[in-house]
This record gives sequence, structure tokens and C-alpha cells, in this order.
Amino acid sequence: MINNDGFSEPVYVTEPLLPDLAETYSMLEIIWQSRQLSNNGKMVQELERKLAAFLGTRYLSVFANGTNALQIACKTLDLSGEVITTPFTFAATANALAWNHLTPVFCDIEEATFNIDADRIESLITNKTTAILPVHVFGHPCEVEKIDRIAARHNLKVLYDGAHAFGVKIKDKPVGSYGDITMFSFHATKIFHTVEGGALIFRDQDLQQKAKCLRNFGLKEDYSVDEPGINGKLNELQAAVGILLLKEVEAEIAQRKYLTNLYRQVLADVPGITVSQEAEEITANYPYFVIRVDPTAYGISRDELYSRLLSFNIFCRKYFYPLCSNFKCFKGLPSSSADNLPTANKVAESVLALPLHGRMSASDVQKIGGIIREIKIKNKKQINEIFN
Repeated sequence: MINNDGFSEPVYVTEPLLPDLAETYSMLEIIWQSRQLSNNGKMVQELERKLAAFLGTRYLSVFANGTNALQIACKTLDLSGEVITTPFTFAATANALAWNHLTPVFCDIEEATFNIDADRIESLITNKTTAILPVHVFGHPCEVEKIDRIAARHNLKVLYDGAHAFGVKIKDKPVGSYGDITMFSFHATKIFHTVEGGALIFRDQDLQQKAKCLRNFGLKEDYSVDEPGINGKLNELQAAVGILLLKEVEAEIAQRKYLTNLYRQVLADVPGITVSQEAEEITANYPYFVIRVDPTAYGISRDELYSRLLSFNIFCRKYFYPLCSNFKCFKGLPSSSADNLPTANKVAESVLALPLHGRMSASDVQKIGGIIREIKIKNKKQINEIFN
């Protein structure tokens, strides 16, 4: 029997990696001396160079946030009409389409990976379809080669939402190497962050140049504007945080990998709990540890488990619930019908992201796993008492 009194302090689903304060002060001194706080300063330029090298690409630009980056990517690709995407994602994915006056067409997902079901994409293509927007959910890559082949057959653009997929590789090939553009989020909740921020990786330099223009109000070198842009620039202070954290991110990923494997051991034989796995050919980054709860086998629903864990000061997240297709602004779309999205709706009702970050210890994971196990045991005892 474990000590299941819970935690004295909250254990959150994630906690940001922070740079060393002394190093941060040194970077701030450089910025203060330069008096350049924004507008593509030296810190932003250095961050872009280092990120491009780290992620194995020639064409990378940073943005104020991941949502800005997605919005600008849609404009850069001249998308119109309909875009096929997944309902099992954060709101920003579908919102970026709507802000560009594009209609999301929701495609069901694979139950094993939570990613868009590539085998269903072609059935959703119409004469209005201009692109596919898949999401690498929880950092696990989509079937990128299959998706890229579908896009090539139908002359469609491919814009990958890689918000969770920083540093991920497929057979040693960077995940950003696929499609026309890949977006990464650098929000504080991500493995690598700039407090707020994002980046785009481009297939070629022409796309990059257009996106860089759009992130700066659409201004060209002669200060004329051919296409209206927005202010999507990252500032120097945020870039400085990113430069410092880039040195720490591999250690962060290593600790998350260790804790993930420990979670898998602790929860392996708990009836009704299914733990996430990654494919062998994937170099993972471990952004979240996600379980699925079978209420019949476990004894209570995902929502009940979520509430009980809160009573132990364990703050989980129901990623991703509700589905984007169930939001009021998208619910009326034909593709949002529950009949069209049976797997996505099933998964959304059962997933739970447990706490995972580099500040956690092995004992934290063992305690959380032990509490989940104890809840199951108590449920079984209560059921036996009712029927015996």
C-alpha cells in the first residue's frame, strides 16, 4: 500500500524550462546596450541560425507565436476554399483556417496514434480543396510520406502543424522536412520555448521570403505593400530566452524520456489504463504522457479519474477535449458530424495527459502511478461490496 495522501504542492501537467538567471541577465545587458528590442535584431537572427542548424533545415523563420505562424503559413501558400484537417487538436489549428476565411474539413483519426487517418483523406477531397493540414499529435509524426503522395496526386499543399514535434525525427530525417511548410510552437508550455513564439520551416526560399514579408505588415524592401500582412515578429527578449534554452533542451528531453519509461512500467498492468507508445523509427521528444481510460475495465470514467487526481493535487489535462468539431463555431459544418468522426469522439472521451516535465522526479512518477493504481483497487473493492 502506497502513501496516497497526495502532494503538498500542485504537480502540474507541465512546467516551463527556464534559463539560468545569471546568463539571462548577461543577455539582457547586451540587448539594453544595443537598444534594439524588436524588428529582426541580432538575437532573433542568431536564434534563427541556431534553430535551423538544430532542426536540420536551411529555411526557418521565427514568429510572435505559433498561431501567427499558422495564419501566415496559410497566406503564404495562397490557400482558399477547403482544407482537410483533424478535429483532435488544439483550437489554434482550426482557428487559423477560419481567420483566413478557409473552411476546415474534419477527417477522423487513427485510434493508435491519435493522428489524422491518412486512408480517409482522399474521400474528403473536393474541387474546393486546396490543402491538407495534418497535426503531429503529442509529437508523434503523421504518415507523412502517404500524405505527401496524396497531396501530389491531387495538386494540394501540405501544411503540417508540428506544435508538439520540436526535434522529432523519422528514420533520422527531421520531421520538418516534409510538406510545404511545418509550424512549431514555442509557447511556454512546450519543450523548447521563447515564452511566446513559433517558427515555420519552409520547402524553399521563395516561401520563406514571402512569409517574412507577411510577418512584417507585408512591407517590402522599398516599403511598398503588395499583400497585407500582420505584426508577427518575435522580439529580442524572447529570442534571448530561446538562445539560452536551446542549450538545455536535449537534457530536458532525456529526463522526459526517463520519466515516460518509468510511467510505462508503473502503469503497465493497471486494468483499464492504456499507455502511449512511439514507433521504433521515431526519435521522440516526449512532450506529454497520455493515457486512455476504459471506464468498464478501470471502474470509473476519465472525467472521474481527472477529478480524483485533482484531490491529490495532481493537475492533468484532457488533451484534446472537446474536439474542434464540437466547438460552437465549427459544429455546424457537415464534416463535424459525430457519424463522420467516430474514432476522434471515442478518443476525446478517454484521453488524459498526466504531469510530465524535467523538474519532476522518479518518486513523483511512482507516486502518481501508485495513486492511479490505488484508485482502481478501491473501485474494485466498492463494486465487490455492492454485488456481494
